[in-house]
Amino acid sequence: MNRYPEVEVLVESSPDRCFSDEEYREAGIAVLDSLERADVLMGIKEVPIEYLIPNKTYLFFSHTIKKQPYNRVLFQNLVSRGIRMIDYEVIKWQNGQRVLGFGRFAGIVGAYNGLLTYGKKMQLFDLKPAYQCADYTEILSRAAAVELPPLKMVLTGGGRVAHGALDFLRNLRIREVTPRQFLQKTFQEPVFVHLNSPDLYQHPRQQPWSTEHFYQHHSEYQSRFAPYTRVSDLLFNGLFWTEDLPRLFEATDTANPDFKLPVIADISCDVNGSVPLTYKATSIPDPTIGWDRLTQAPADPWLPNSIAIMAVTNLPNELPQDASEEFGENLLQYVVPELLAKQSDMIQGATLCQGGQLGEDFGYLADYL
Repeated sequence: MNRYPEVEVLVESSPDRCFSDEEYREAGIAVLDSLERADVLMGIKEVPIEYLIPNKTYLFFSHTIKKQPYNRVLFQNLVSRGIRMIDYEVIKWQNGQRVLGFGRFAGIVGAYNGLLTYGKKMQLFDLKPAYQCADYTEILSRAAAVELPPLKMVLTGGGRVAHGALDFLRNLRIREVTPRQFLQKTFQEPVFVHLNSPDLYQHPRQQPWSTEHFYQHHSEYQSRFAPYTRVSDLLFNGLFWTEDLPRLFEATDTANPDFKLPVIADISCDVNGSVPLTYKATSIPDPTIGWDRLTQAPADPWLPNSIAIMAVTNLPNELPQDASEEFGENLLQYVVPELLAKQSDMIQGATLCQGGQLGEDFGYLADYL
Protein backbone atom coordinates (compact mmCIF):
# COMPACT_ATOMS: atom_id res chain seq x y z
CA MET A 1 0.00 0.00 0.00
CA ASN A 2 1.45 3.34 -1.04
CA ARG A 3 0.27 5.08 2.14
CA TYR A 4 1.63 2.39 4.47
CA PRO A 5 4.75 0.85 2.89
CA GLU A 6 5.43 -1.17 6.06
CA VAL A 7 2.20 -3.10 5.51
CA GLU A 8 1.90 -6.11 3.22
CA VAL A 9 -1.62 -6.62 1.87
CA LEU A 10 -2.95 -10.08 1.06
CA VAL A 11 -6.34 -10.93 -0.42
CA GLU A 12 -8.18 -14.21 -0.09
CA SER A 13 -9.32 -15.53 -3.47
CA SER A 14 -13.08 -15.33 -4.01
CA PRO A 15 -15.42 -15.72 -7.00
CA ASP A 16 -18.14 -13.62 -5.31
CA ARG A 17 -16.69 -10.15 -4.84
CA CYS A 18 -17.62 -7.08 -6.86
CA PHE A 19 -13.87 -6.74 -7.51
CA SER A 20 -12.27 -9.75 -9.19
CA ASP A 21 -9.10 -11.53 -8.12
CA GLU A 22 -7.48 -10.25 -11.32
CA GLU A 23 -8.22 -6.62 -10.41
CA TYR A 24 -6.36 -7.13 -7.11
CA ARG A 25 -3.42 -8.72 -8.93
CA GLU A 26 -3.31 -5.81 -11.37
CA ALA A 27 -3.03 -3.51 -8.34
CA GLY A 28 0.03 -5.47 -7.19
CA ILE A 29 -1.72 -7.33 -4.36
CA ALA A 30 -1.05 -11.01 -3.70
CA VAL A 31 -4.17 -13.18 -4.01
CA LEU A 32 -3.96 -16.36 -1.94
CA ASP A 33 -6.13 -19.36 -1.09
CA SER A 34 -5.25 -19.09 2.62
CA LEU A 35 -4.53 -16.15 4.91
CA GLU A 36 -2.76 -18.20 7.58
CA ARG A 37 0.31 -15.96 7.45
CA ALA A 38 -1.65 -12.73 7.90
CA ASP A 39 -1.51 -10.94 11.26
CA VAL A 40 -4.72 -8.94 10.83
CA LEU A 41 -7.76 -10.19 8.90
CA MET A 42 -10.39 -7.72 7.72
CA GLY A 43 -13.80 -8.74 6.42
CA ILE A 44 -17.30 -7.30 6.46
CA LYS A 45 -19.87 -9.89 7.51
CA GLU A 46 -19.41 -12.54 10.20
CA VAL A 47 -16.69 -15.10 9.47
CA PRO A 48 -18.03 -18.69 9.43
CA ILE A 49 -16.80 -20.43 12.56
CA GLU A 50 -15.01 -23.17 10.66
CA TYR A 51 -12.80 -20.57 8.95
CA LEU A 52 -11.67 -18.73 12.10
CA ILE A 53 -7.90 -18.90 12.57
CA PRO A 54 -6.90 -19.02 16.28
CA ASN A 55 -4.86 -16.21 17.87
CA LYS A 56 -5.31 -13.75 15.00
CA THR A 57 -6.68 -10.20 15.00
CA TYR A 58 -9.99 -9.90 13.15
CA LEU A 59 -12.02 -6.87 12.11
CA PHE A 60 -15.62 -7.36 10.92
CA PHE A 61 -19.21 -6.70 11.95
CA SER A 62 -19.72 -9.51 14.49
CA HIS A 63 -23.33 -8.66 15.40
CA THR A 64 -22.76 -9.81 18.98
CA ILE A 65 -22.64 -6.60 21.03
CA LYS A 66 -26.41 -6.68 21.56
CA LYS A 67 -26.19 -10.35 22.61
CA GLN A 68 -27.74 -11.49 19.35
CA PRO A 69 -28.75 -15.13 19.98
CA TYR A 70 -27.88 -16.33 16.47
CA ASN A 71 -24.21 -15.33 16.90
CA ARG A 72 -23.64 -16.54 20.46
CA VAL A 73 -21.68 -19.61 19.32
CA LEU A 74 -19.56 -17.40 17.06
CA PHE A 75 -18.73 -15.17 20.02
CA GLN A 76 -17.85 -18.16 22.19
CA ASN A 77 -15.45 -19.35 19.50
CA LEU A 78 -13.84 -15.93 19.13
CA VAL A 79 -13.02 -16.01 22.85
CA SER A 80 -12.05 -19.69 23.13
CA ARG A 81 -9.71 -19.47 20.13
CA GLY A 82 -7.80 -16.52 21.62
CA ILE A 83 -8.85 -14.16 18.83
CA ARG A 84 -8.53 -10.41 19.16
CA MET A 85 -11.91 -9.26 17.87
CA ILE A 86 -12.21 -5.62 16.83
CA ASP A 87 -15.79 -4.81 15.82
CA TYR A 88 -16.35 -2.08 13.22
CA GLU A 89 -19.65 -1.21 14.88
CA VAL A 90 -17.91 0.11 18.00
CA ILE A 91 -14.92 1.84 16.42
CA LYS A 92 -15.87 5.36 17.45
CA TRP A 93 -14.59 8.90 17.70
CA GLN A 94 -14.24 10.51 21.11
CA ASN A 95 -17.71 12.04 20.76
CA GLY A 96 -19.23 8.56 20.42
CA GLN A 97 -19.96 8.75 16.68
CA ARG A 98 -19.09 5.69 14.62
CA VAL A 99 -16.09 5.92 12.32
CA LEU A 100 -17.22 3.27 9.83
CA GLY A 101 -20.49 2.16 8.36
CA PHE A 102 -22.49 1.54 5.22
CA GLY A 103 -25.40 3.70 6.29
CA ARG A 104 -24.92 6.39 3.65
CA PHE A 105 -25.31 3.95 0.78
CA ALA A 106 -28.20 2.23 2.55
CA GLY A 107 -29.90 5.64 2.53
CA ILE A 108 -29.07 6.33 -1.11
CA VAL A 109 -30.29 2.96 -2.38
CA GLY A 110 -33.27 2.98 -0.02
CA ALA A 111 -34.46 6.35 -1.30
CA TYR A 112 -34.08 5.20 -4.91
CA ASN A 113 -35.98 1.99 -4.10
CA GLY A 114 -38.69 4.08 -2.47
CA LEU A 115 -39.24 6.01 -5.70
CA LEU A 116 -39.16 2.75 -7.67
CA THR A 117 -41.80 1.26 -5.36
CA TYR A 118 -43.99 4.37 -5.59
CA GLY A 119 -43.85 4.32 -9.39
CA LYS A 120 -44.86 0.67 -9.49
CA LYS A 121 -47.55 0.99 -6.80
CA MET A 122 -49.22 3.98 -8.48
CA GLN A 123 -48.56 2.62 -12.01
CA LEU A 124 -46.90 5.89 -12.98
CA PHE A 125 -43.34 4.98 -14.02
CA ASP A 126 -40.76 2.19 -14.03
CA LEU A 127 -37.22 2.38 -12.69
CA LYS A 128 -34.44 -0.13 -13.24
CA PRO A 129 -33.60 -1.91 -9.94
CA ALA A 130 -30.54 -0.41 -8.24
CA TYR A 131 -28.66 -3.73 -8.18
CA GLN A 132 -28.86 -3.81 -12.00
CA CYS A 133 -27.26 -0.35 -12.25
CA ALA A 134 -23.53 0.19 -12.51
CA ASP A 135 -23.12 2.81 -9.81
CA TYR A 136 -24.58 5.80 -7.95
CA THR A 137 -24.21 7.96 -11.05
CA GLU A 138 -26.48 5.66 -13.02
CA ILE A 139 -29.25 5.49 -10.41
CA LEU A 140 -29.18 9.28 -10.13
CA SER A 141 -29.48 9.69 -13.89
CA ARG A 142 -32.34 7.18 -14.10
CA ALA A 143 -34.23 8.81 -11.24
CA ALA A 144 -33.65 12.28 -12.71
CA ALA A 145 -35.12 11.14 -16.03
CA VAL A 146 -38.46 10.30 -14.38
CA GLU A 147 -41.12 13.01 -14.37
CA LEU A 148 -42.37 12.87 -10.80
CA PRO A 149 -45.90 13.99 -9.95
CA PRO A 150 -46.39 16.58 -7.17
CA LEU A 151 -45.99 13.98 -4.46
CA LYS A 152 -45.13 14.80 -0.85
CA MET A 153 -42.26 12.80 0.64
CA VAL A 154 -41.16 12.63 4.25
CA LEU A 155 -37.69 11.57 5.40
CA THR A 156 -37.06 10.60 9.04
CA GLY A 157 -33.81 10.28 10.96
CA GLY A 158 -30.57 12.14 11.55
CA GLY A 159 -27.80 9.57 11.08
CA ARG A 160 -25.80 8.17 8.14
CA VAL A 161 -28.85 6.44 6.65
CA ALA A 162 -30.99 9.58 6.63
CA HIS A 163 -28.16 11.71 5.27
CA GLY A 164 -27.58 9.24 2.44
CA ALA A 165 -31.24 9.59 1.46
CA LEU A 166 -30.94 13.37 1.88
CA ASP A 167 -27.93 13.38 -0.46
CA PHE A 168 -29.95 11.48 -3.07
CA LEU A 169 -33.02 13.74 -2.87
CA ARG A 170 -30.95 16.92 -3.00
CA ASN A 171 -28.98 15.64 -6.00
CA LEU A 172 -32.32 15.19 -7.76
CA ARG A 173 -33.02 18.86 -6.95
CA ILE A 174 -36.30 18.00 -5.26
CA ARG A 175 -37.53 20.98 -3.27
CA GLU A 176 -37.11 20.71 0.51
CA VAL A 177 -39.82 22.38 2.62
CA THR A 178 -40.36 23.04 6.32
CA PRO A 179 -42.65 20.85 8.47
CA ARG A 180 -45.22 23.67 8.64
CA GLN A 181 -45.24 24.10 4.86
CA PHE A 182 -45.45 20.35 4.32
CA LEU A 183 -48.47 19.96 6.57
CA GLN A 184 -50.35 23.07 5.52
CA LYS A 185 -49.65 23.74 1.85
CA THR A 186 -50.45 22.11 -1.48
CA PHE A 187 -47.65 22.00 -4.07
CA GLN A 188 -47.53 21.72 -7.84
CA GLU A 189 -44.15 19.98 -7.74
CA PRO A 190 -42.61 17.08 -5.78
CA VAL A 191 -41.37 18.14 -2.33
CA PHE A 192 -39.89 16.52 0.75
CA VAL A 193 -39.49 17.34 4.41
CA HIS A 194 -36.70 16.06 6.64
CA LEU A 195 -37.78 15.25 10.21
CA ASN A 196 -35.44 14.52 13.10
CA SER A 197 -36.21 13.61 16.71
CA PRO A 198 -37.55 17.04 17.85
CA ASP A 199 -40.00 16.97 14.92
CA LEU A 200 -41.08 13.37 15.56
CA TYR A 201 -41.46 13.10 19.33
CA GLN A 202 -42.83 15.12 22.20
CA HIS A 203 -42.81 14.81 25.97
CA PRO A 204 -46.03 15.51 27.87
CA ARG A 205 -44.18 17.70 30.38
CA GLN A 206 -40.54 18.29 29.29
CA GLN A 207 -40.28 21.70 27.63
CA PRO A 208 -38.31 22.98 25.78
CA TRP A 209 -36.78 20.11 23.82
CA SER A 210 -33.70 18.49 25.41
CA THR A 211 -31.76 15.99 23.32
CA GLU A 212 -30.01 14.67 26.43
CA HIS A 213 -33.33 14.07 28.19
CA PHE A 214 -34.75 12.40 25.06
CA TYR A 215 -31.93 9.86 24.83
CA GLN A 216 -32.09 9.10 28.54
CA HIS A 217 -35.89 8.78 28.72
CA HIS A 218 -37.10 7.43 25.37
CA SER A 219 -40.06 5.59 26.86
CA GLU A 220 -41.58 8.81 28.26
CA TYR A 221 -41.96 10.34 24.80
CA GLN A 222 -44.88 10.14 22.39
CA SER A 223 -44.87 10.11 18.60
CA ARG A 224 -46.10 13.24 16.85
CA PHE A 225 -45.96 11.72 13.37
CA ALA A 226 -49.73 11.23 12.90
CA PRO A 227 -50.33 14.48 10.93
CA TYR A 228 -47.79 13.38 8.32
CA THR A 229 -49.65 10.11 7.65
CA ARG A 230 -52.60 12.20 6.46
CA VAL A 231 -50.75 14.20 3.81
CA SER A 232 -47.74 12.09 2.73
CA ASP A 233 -47.38 9.98 -0.39
CA LEU A 234 -44.05 8.36 0.41
CA LEU A 235 -42.12 7.80 3.65
CA PHE A 236 -38.36 7.23 3.69
CA ASN A 237 -37.69 5.91 7.19
CA GLY A 238 -34.07 6.31 8.34
CA LEU A 239 -34.62 6.33 12.09
CA PHE A 240 -32.27 4.61 14.51
CA TRP A 241 -34.82 2.76 16.65
CA THR A 242 -34.60 1.11 20.07
CA GLU A 243 -37.31 -0.91 21.80
CA ASP A 244 -38.02 1.81 24.38
CA LEU A 245 -38.74 4.37 21.65
CA PRO A 246 -42.36 4.81 20.47
CA ARG A 247 -43.14 3.70 16.93
CA LEU A 248 -43.97 6.37 14.38
CA PHE A 249 -47.52 4.99 14.30
CA GLU A 250 -49.28 1.73 15.14
CA ALA A 251 -50.44 -0.84 12.60
CA THR A 252 -54.07 -0.29 13.64
CA ASP A 253 -53.78 3.39 12.69
CA THR A 254 -53.72 2.36 9.03
CA ALA A 255 -57.43 1.40 9.27
CA ASN A 256 -58.31 5.06 9.81
CA PRO A 257 -59.64 6.61 6.56
CA ASP A 258 -57.40 9.65 7.20
CA PHE A 259 -54.27 7.48 6.96
CA LYS A 260 -53.16 8.31 3.41
CA LEU A 261 -49.61 6.97 3.12
CA PRO A 262 -49.52 4.31 0.34
CA VAL A 263 -45.76 3.58 0.11
CA ILE A 264 -43.06 3.22 2.76
CA ALA A 265 -39.35 2.72 2.16
CA ASP A 266 -38.28 1.36 5.55
CA ILE A 267 -34.56 1.88 5.04
CA SER A 268 -33.72 1.24 8.70
CA CYS A 269 -35.64 -2.05 8.47
CA ASP A 270 -36.21 -2.83 12.14
CA VAL A 271 -38.72 -5.68 12.12
CA ASN A 272 -41.79 -4.54 14.09
CA GLY A 273 -39.83 -1.41 14.92
CA SER A 274 -40.37 2.26 14.11
CA VAL A 275 -42.54 1.16 11.16
CA PRO A 276 -44.78 -1.57 12.63
CA LEU A 277 -45.86 -2.76 9.17
CA THR A 278 -42.38 -4.17 8.59
CA TYR A 279 -43.30 -7.66 9.75
CA LYS A 280 -40.25 -9.18 8.02
CA ALA A 281 -37.13 -8.08 6.20
CA THR A 282 -37.08 -8.54 2.44
CA SER A 283 -34.43 -9.44 -0.14
CA ILE A 284 -32.90 -7.53 -3.03
CA PRO A 285 -34.67 -9.61 -5.73
CA ASP A 286 -38.03 -9.47 -3.89
CA PRO A 287 -37.96 -6.17 -1.99
CA THR A 288 -41.60 -5.37 -1.22
CA ILE A 289 -44.21 -6.60 1.25
CA GLY A 290 -47.73 -5.35 1.75
CA TRP A 291 -50.17 -4.53 4.54
CA ASP A 292 -53.93 -4.50 4.01
CA ARG A 293 -55.63 -1.54 5.71
CA LEU A 294 -59.01 -3.32 5.87
CA THR A 295 -58.03 -6.82 7.05
CA GLN A 296 -55.10 -5.53 9.14
CA ALA A 297 -52.92 -8.34 7.85
CA PRO A 298 -50.06 -8.97 5.39
CA ALA A 299 -51.20 -8.75 1.78
CA ASP A 300 -50.10 -8.35 -1.81
CA PRO A 301 -48.43 -4.89 -1.86
CA TRP A 302 -49.95 -3.95 -5.21
CA LEU A 303 -53.63 -4.32 -4.25
CA PRO A 304 -55.71 -1.11 -3.96
CA ASN A 305 -56.24 -1.35 -0.19
CA SER A 306 -52.66 -2.31 0.68
CA ILE A 307 -49.66 -0.26 1.72
CA ALA A 308 -46.44 -1.22 -0.06
CA ILE A 309 -43.37 -1.50 2.19
CA MET A 310 -39.82 -1.78 0.85
CA ALA A 311 -37.82 -3.45 3.65
CA VAL A 312 -34.54 -4.71 2.18
CA THR A 313 -32.05 -5.39 4.97
CA ASN A 314 -28.79 -5.26 2.93
CA LEU A 315 -29.29 -2.24 0.70
CA PRO A 316 -25.59 -1.29 0.23
CA ASN A 317 -25.10 -4.61 -1.58
CA GLU A 318 -27.06 -3.12 -4.48
CA LEU A 319 -24.18 -0.70 -5.17
CA PRO A 320 -21.28 -2.86 -4.00
CA GLN A 321 -18.39 -1.07 -5.68
CA ASP A 322 -19.42 2.42 -4.51
CA ALA A 323 -20.08 1.18 -0.98
CA SER A 324 -16.81 -0.79 -0.87
CA GLU A 325 -14.70 2.10 -2.12
CA GLU A 326 -16.13 4.54 0.44
CA PHE A 327 -15.80 2.05 3.31
CA GLY A 328 -12.25 1.15 2.23
CA GLU A 329 -11.17 4.77 2.03
CA ASN A 330 -12.44 5.46 5.56
CA LEU A 331 -10.72 2.31 6.77
CA LEU A 332 -7.40 3.42 5.26
CA GLN A 333 -7.67 7.00 6.44
CA TYR A 334 -8.90 6.52 10.00
CA VAL A 335 -8.51 2.94 11.21
CA VAL A 336 -5.28 1.59 9.75
CA PRO A 337 -3.15 4.31 11.44
CA GLU A 338 -4.77 3.38 14.77
CA LEU A 339 -3.99 -0.30 14.19
CA LEU A 340 -0.34 0.57 13.51
CA ALA A 341 -0.02 2.77 16.59
CA LYS A 342 1.57 1.33 19.75
CA GLN A 343 -1.52 2.31 21.72
CA SER A 344 -4.94 3.36 20.47
CA ASP A 345 -7.94 4.22 22.62
CA MET A 346 -10.12 3.90 19.50
CA ILE A 347 -9.00 0.30 18.87
CA GLN A 348 -9.00 -0.64 22.54
CA GLY A 349 -12.55 0.62 22.90
CA ALA A 350 -13.67 -1.60 20.01
CA THR A 351 -11.89 -4.79 21.15
CA LEU A 352 -14.59 -7.24 22.21
CA CYS A 353 -12.13 -9.93 23.30
CA GLN A 354 -8.42 -10.72 23.27
CA GLY A 355 -6.32 -13.62 24.53
CA GLY A 356 -9.37 -15.49 25.78
CA GLN A 357 -10.65 -12.55 27.87
CA LEU A 358 -13.43 -10.02 27.33
CA GLY A 359 -12.42 -6.47 26.40
CA GLU A 360 -12.47 -3.89 29.18
CA ASP A 361 -15.69 -2.27 27.89
CA PHE A 362 -17.49 -5.56 27.23
CA GLY A 363 -17.79 -7.24 30.61
CA TYR A 364 -21.56 -7.07 30.19
CA LEU A 365 -21.24 -9.89 27.62
CA ALA A 366 -20.09 -12.38 30.30
CA ASP A 367 -23.52 -14.03 30.64
CA TYR A 368 -23.85 -14.14 26.83
CA LEU A 369 -20.46 -15.84 26.67
